[in-house]
Amino acid sequence: MGKKVLIVAGDAVEALEIYYPYYRLLEEQIEAVIAAPKAKTLHTVVHDFESWETYTEKPGYQIAAHVSFDDVKPEEFDGLIIPGGRAPEYIRLHPALPRIVRHFFEAGKPVGAICHAAQVLETVPDLLQNRSLTAYAACRPSVEAMGARYVTETLHVDGNLVSGHAWPDLPGFMREFLRLLGK
Repeated sequence: MGKKVLIVAGDAVEALEIYYPYYRLLEEQIEAVIAAPKAKTLHTVVHDFESWETYTEKPGYQIAAHVSFDDVKPEEFDGLIIPGGRAPEYIRLHPALPRIVRHFFEAGKPVGAICHAAQVLETVPDLLQNRSLTAYAACRPSVEAMGARYVTETLHVDGNLVSGHAWPDLPGFMREFLRLLGK
């Protein structure tokens, strides 16, 4: 039986941070399932660094969410990827999301969190205490509020958790996630 990875997202997910892992998993013949608050077509965004003091945002491609958070059975999956963008700030409010995220940490399965994904990890702060991770720099207060150590390197692995700063780090992020997944 092949591997199966869950990707949790929502509208305003960073386009590269959902598309790159999704297609990279498919390339490895790993089933990739996208979950969101509702099974629907998601609107992605493109964040770029264009001489502003922060990133800019433009509309991106659309991508289908296959299943709603309420219908996710996390025990059916071998790993979890949490992309960034603006989606984490609101999907973390969904009541089913902590149950999903908690399962992967408690079962020791690979978890990949990139960019603003730290906002989703805030739903299980007890599981992040005394861990270390990186995230987009603006998420440093979130990381530290969970009792975790913020790492300034753009790619970091702490046990079953692979974290990346932003979309430019996707090649290493996916390499390390796939290594933990046993591929």
